[in-house]
Order: sequence, then structure tokens, then C-alpha cells
Amino acid sequence: MELREVIGNRRSIRFMRPYRPVEIEKIQRMLEAARLASHWGNVGSLRAVVVMRDSASQEVLDSLQAPIAGFQIRIAPVVIVWYLETAAIDHQADRLRELMDAGALGFGSREEKVEALETQLLPIFASISDSLKEPGLGEVDCGQGIALATLMAYEQGLGTCCLGTPNTESIRQNLGLPETARVLLLQTVGYPAESPEAGGQRPRQDLGVLFHLNSFGSPFPRSSDVVEELEHDRMLQEPAPLPWREAELDYLQRALDIEPPGIL
Repeated sequence: MELREVIGNRRSIRFMRPYRPVEIEKIQRMLEAARLASHWGNVGSLRAVVVMRDSASQEVLDSLQAPIAGFQIRIAPVVIVWYLETAAIDHQADRLRELMDAGALGFGSREEKVEALETQLLPIFASISDSLKEPGLGEVDCGQGIALATLMAYEQGLGTCCLGTPNTESIRQNLGLPETARVLLLQTVGYPAESPEAGGQRPRQDLGVLFHLNSFGSPFPRSSDVVEELEHDRMLQEPAPLPWREAELDYLQRALDIEPPGIL
């Protein structure tokens, strides 16, 4: 399958088949994709706890419930709790030395690279290590890993939805995560109960509103030829809602025993 088609079809799937478990091998593939994602300085601060509904304790399952999107967490066979381990920064020097040994850092003779790393680069990182633990660049790179895991899920026929939660601190404590962990989001994973189109292309802001060329206020030009190409590849699809979407939602509500209003 072409990557563009994967991206185009990869929308949030909120309705899962609660009766069909997800093979643990498929979850591993998602985690492998996240593990290989680019991360500044090779730090690798993205971590996760995978909660399988058919094997986790009820106490753990209850700890994930949230006031928003609670029905999604209740019916999903798997919930991945993604978090950022700030303590990974403490091993920054080792990660940079690994990059150098792999030929991915610096140039010149090995002696020159070692000298530059130990006397120039590492002291710089050491001086800003506390600030690097604050929200910012780490979250961006963790997002890259989660995105790759999401694409891997779709490639395997799974659906996912990333959910924010106000209960990050209680989730951290209930899952036994260290104090250095910062919970990012919950990702439900399962086999879709709704159609792959999920009602059509969700509304998005115009390209020129979001992106600029050379300076702010100069909208990035949108080529109609590129748009036509992406529509042909099904990355851009029919806008939501498709005519049958409300009927599908009514069916899913009854089939999955979701109490109205279904927003929460």
C-alpha cells in the first residue's frame, strides 16, 4: 500500500470491536516503529505501558477512565499509555557517544571527533540538561514516534485514537511510573467497528492559513495539480459527513451499548 494512501485513510477510529482482541505481535510492531523514530540526540525518551484489557487487572483498567471519551477507553481491547521519561536526558552523553561510534555524528579522524564531542558538545548539553527536561522538543520527537506507531497500526488493519486526559498524574501513580515520567496521552487500539471512511474527510483549515512561504502572512501556494494527484491517491477524500454517517453512528451506539450523549 502506498504511504499516501495510508496517511489519507489513517483517521481516528473511535469505535472498536470490543469482542476481538488485538494480537500482541501487532502491538509489538507498533512499538518497534516508535522505537526507531528519530529523536534529538538519540535520547529516546518516548516510553509506553501497554494495557491489554483481557489480561490487565481491573484496578489498572479503572485507572485509565477519563471524563472525556470514556466510552472509547471502555470498549478498546488495548490502551497504550505513552509517556516521556525525562530521566533519559541524564544519559545524553552515552547516546551521543553511540551516535559517534555509528558514524552518525561528526567528521574527521576518530581522535578529532572524540575530542570535539568530549570537550565541546557534551559540556553544552550538560549545561542545559535541566531545561531539556521541560516540555518542548522532547514532546515533538515523542510525537514522531507515536505517529509512526499509528501508521503501523493502520497498515495491520487496526484503528487507533489518541486521547488527552486531565488525569495524567493519577495515571502515572496508578501505573507505577517513576516521578520522572510525564504522561503524554492514551492511544486506544483495536479492530474498527466503524467503516474505514469513518464518515468522510474530517474538516481541516486551509493550507494557506496554516502554512507560509518565506515569511508569515505569505500563504504557501496550493497547486490544484497536487490536490488532484492526492485525490487520485485517496489521501484527500470526500468531505464529511457522508450521507449514511448518522445511521452508522446510531447503529454503533446501540451495538456497543453506549449511553447518550456519545460525545463523552
